Amino acid sequence: MSEKVRTRLEELDDFEEGSQKELLNLTQQDYVNRIEELNQSLKDAWASDQKVKALKIVIQCSKLLSDTSVIQFYPSKFVLITDILDTFGKLVYERIFSMCLDNRSVLPDHFTPENVNDTAKETCLNWFFKIASIRELIPRFYVEASILKCNKFLSKTGILECLPRLTCMIRGIGDPLVSVYARAYLCRVGMEVAPHLKESLNKNFFDFLLTFKQIHGDTVQNQLVVQGVELPSYLPLYSPAMDWIFQCISYHAPEALLTEMMERCKKLGNNALLLNSVMSAFRAEFVATRSMDFIGMIKECDESGFPKHLLFRSLGLNLALADPPESDRLQILNEAWKVITKLKNPQDYINCAEVWVEYTCKHFTKREVNTVLADVIKHMTPDRAFEDSYPQLQSIIKKVIAHFHDFSVLFSVEKFLPFLDMFQKESVRVEVCKYIMEAFIKHQQEPTKDPVILNALLHICKTMHDSVNALTLEDEKRTLAHLINGFIKMVSFGRDFEQQLSFYVESRSMFCNLEPVLVQLIHSVNRLAMETRKVMKGNHSRKTAAFVRACVAYCFITIPSLVGIFTRLNLYLHSGQVALANQCLSQADAFFKAAISLIPEVPKMINIDGKMRPSESFLLEFLCNFFSTLLIVPDHPEHGVLFLVRELLNVIQDYTWEDNSDDKIRLYTCVLHLLSAMSQETYLYHIDKVDSNDSLYGGDVKFLAENNKLCETVMAQILEHLKTLAKDEALKRQSLLGLSFFNSILAHGDLRNNKLNQLSVNLWHLAQRHGCADTRTMVKTLEYIKKRSKQPGMNHLTELALRLPLQTRT
Repeated sequence: MSEKVRTRLEELDDFEEGSQKELLNLTQQDYVNRIEELNQSLKDAWASDQKVKALKIVIQCSKLLSDTSVIQFYPSKFVLITDILDTFGKLVYERIFSMCLDNRSVLPDHFTPENVNDTAKETCLNWFFKIASIRELIPRFYVEASILKCNKFLSKTGILECLPRLTCMIRGIGDPLVSVYARAYLCRVGMEVAPHLKESLNKNFFDFLLTFKQIHGDTVQNQLVVQGVELPSYLPLYSPAMDWIFQCISYHAPEALLTEMMERCKKLGNNALLLNSVMSAFRAEFVATRSMDFIGMIKECDESGFPKHLLFRSLGLNLALADPPESDRLQILNEAWKVITKLKNPQDYINCAEVWVEYTCKHFTKREVNTVLADVIKHMTPDRAFEDSYPQLQSIIKKVIAHFHDFSVLFSVEKFLPFLDMFQKESVRVEVCKYIMEAFIKHQQEPTKDPVILNALLHICKTMHDSVNALTLEDEKRTLAHLINGFIKMVSFGRDFEQQLSFYVESRSMFCNLEPVLVQLIHSVNRLAMETRKVMKGNHSRKTAAFVRACVAYCFITIPSLVGIFTRLNLYLHSGQVALANQCLSQADAFFKAAISLIPEVPKMINIDGKMRPSESFLLEFLCNFFSTLLIVPDHPEHGVLFLVRELLNVIQDYTWEDNSDDKIRLYTCVLHLLSAMSQETYLYHIDKVDSNDSLYGGDVKFLAENNKLCETVMAQILEHLKTLAKDEALKRQSLLGLSFFNSILAHGDLRNNKLNQLSVNLWHLAQRHGCADTRTMVKTLEYIKKRSKQPGMNHLTELALRLPLQTRT
């Protein structure tokens, strides 16, 4: 038996791969990589059923936690190695759990040892015996703690009995840093497997308090001298472990226990390191209600390498989450700021100031906030210290904006804009401007004309705009334009329209590099012209007529500076409609002529959201809208009948359309609809106080003759195109276009005209000639004609219906 034990011990102590020696003299990154390799080796060994090898890997890794030769790396090493321990613990637990399962039963979630079969229990005991054979204390403690959960397979009270024993084992660890991390690990696994056993965790904590004075003992001091580490660098290494221990204890703990812990800290001389962990771990409400007590403890505490400003920072973090008693608020701020403002190191100062700015914004007025900002500027400006603290300064700005939603108050804080001037790195400066604009758009409910707000935001928007260059991404441009547009929309001078137009003129000069902003400005000026018309109820005075012409001129000279061709076309049309509505007839003509002259420049492909798309469908949509507007545009007295329509037809005729495209003919069909509407005695719609051609010509015979002549020309073009489609591959298109043209004649033509009547019959036959027609559509069309023929004055459609045969499907 003794021989067997000896062999087992030798097996566990001898580790061929990844021994401790292999981990000496590695860089930090190499060390991390090596630990990750060991973690993978552990999984691979387990998967290949090499359980002893897996245990050896875990033991050797645990041994590394006794090594403090590079003391500042210890917390990182603890995280890396406990990750391996967690993996091991999970693998062992899952292995034993799987042995409890068979084809007949499944373990319930809250199983008891009675549910576990003997084989699983024996295997579990075997693991604990193997671990008990480990000679060294630290690996024995860590490996057993990692499989603490497996006690559930053996006994209901197993974990309850193990936790105090493991807590006592930690007393044997001499190095206080190694000891505190061992306690943190025990707290972590203890909380995971038995959160109800808080007594053992409390015992762990009180043990820690009893040994806390070791930190200042000769052994530790000598070790620090050997490694050349100062006490202010050494003490913060304890914080992660202590914070975790305190958090485990304070979780759902009654106030009485927390008060007792405070008293114990006082008895230990209010050690700064201890006090910091207490404030980090306790509930924010608990700390906030006792803020003055904590400030008293901070004042009396022995800094001993852990500066007081870090304690005030921890206190400030709690006060950001919970409010102190109202009567104490000003005194708390004064006490904290008294310490913070004396800090000489800019980095220490800004780390504290950043936290306390939120407290100041939350509980005080702009006067106190202004004082704090002034103090930050005073500390961070010398030697351009702000250049190393942009994240903290950004955080301060965010906190101020989060609490001041009234921008007239925010910009009246005297030091706010000087504070912004500290952001001299362009990328950071633009980010800060974006925060401010996002907050303004989100929280500004009413339009404003406050000069303080306007001047400040114009400056901020200008900063964002000026950051745009050739390398700026399209997404970034869109974001900036959206923010600037949000600002422009929120500016209103009420009935002072001239002041409003002046603002738009100034904005155009400031934001000329962002096309979406110029588009927004054109829309805003058009809206301004229409508001002027609304106020004057359409009856412009001499002054308002001059003003709307100024608005129209603004749009006319701004549109050509835009790049997007369809943006320009649509704005020409929209602005022409606004000019027409305001009785600016010659200006409206100028817009429409500009749009017509731009059509030949439309490229075959356009970029839409980064993808190249054919432009014809967009051009077709634009021209259909254009025709609808041309119905009400009166002819210019010097340019002859239907001057704009003729110009547009010439452009359509000369435009190079896609091969195998019928869009040109669809447009000609729309032109026929327009000419049909223009031949009516009274047009379908009008613009108030603008005489359209129905009023100008009054159904004049010469005008109608010109109109008919134009109709014949357009129809000839359509019929010519239909002839070109008499090829096998184009017969389907010919049928569809023929039926479409038939429907246009039916809807807009006078079918009492024999020529037109005969043409419609021919088109009907053409649509069916090659069996390509949609029979269902043609049946419905014929039913519609018969139904309409029964209406008064529509008898001629009865005869037409008789001349329109339907082909059978065969």
